[in-house]
Amino acid sequence: MGKFVVRTVKTGIMFNLKAGNGETIATSEIYTTEAACRKGIASVVKNAPIAPVENQTVEGFKQEKCPKFEVYKDKAGEFRYRLKATNGQIIAVGESYKALSSCLNGIESVRKNAAESNIVKEEAK
Repeated sequence: MGKFVVRTVKTGIMFNLKAGNGETIATSEIYTTEAACRKGIASVVKNAPIAPVENQTVEGFKQEKCPKFEVYKDKAGEFRYRLKATNGQIIAVGESYKALSSCLNGIESVRKNAAESNIVKEEAK
């Protein structure tokens, strides 16, 4: 089972969604309060399982309504995804992948792990 790890950084509070193997599969923005961060987690839990994939790397891709996972290529030409909530705000982003199939596997891992993950608070070091 995965987990949401909430931690304090220099500029605020953020979370990482980690898969059962400990790998980070999604990262949040920086929030100003822990309450706002926990709302972001709740949004991921609610939206990830139902969000369709909008593959922006193919010509003439079908635009999906939010919530959605957007797959795109970054400046280095690698595949990435971001999860947008119903209001269009980005609530989580994934790492970069060399292959589209790996990126899509990352999305499936977020869908699976978000629904059944606990929230743990990482103490500042």
